[in-house]
Amino acid sequence: MVGSVSEVPPLRTEEALTVASTGIDDLSGVERKTTTTVALDFGRITISPELILYLFGTPGQDRFWFMWDELALGALGAVVLADTRRLESCFPAVDFFERRGLPFVVGVNCFDNAYRYGTEEVRSALEVDQNVPVLLCDARDRESTKLVLVTLIQHIMTTNRAKAGAPPLP
Repeated sequence: MVGSVSEVPPLRTEEALTVASTGIDDLSGVERKTTTTVALDFGRITISPELILYLFGTPGQDRFWFMWDELALGALGAVVLADTRRLESCFPAVDFFERRGLPFVVGVNCFDNAYRYGTEEVRSALEVDQNVPVLLCDARDRESTKLVLVTLIQHIMTTNRAKAGAPPLP
């Protein structure tokens, strides 16, 4: 997702799966997967000279959770990128952002040859509140990723206005 939209060459930390990852990386539902993220991905989008969006893509495995607290400091919001082939892996991320009151959206990454669930089915399965946007996307596609990020920014603005007691935007 970061690589599809970054204006600079993204820092990618994908590595080939090896025998050393056996028993560590759970490939349930994605048995043909050949790579895994070993740290975090980084990219950038300049909205205006005064506003630069820094993008951090983190793995969902619990061994990487130590990074989440650091990255959440000063964060405006987050995208939970859901893979419906193993939706249960999203629960820790949803819980993390809900506990911190950090606005987030759920991007349901649509994969070739995978069943396409509707957004309300995913919302129900993840037990995500109605005010959290859930949208279908293809994280490999720049336009699709941009739509997810625009939705996130709109959600952040709406959430912050509500917290401040301001009326909703028209």
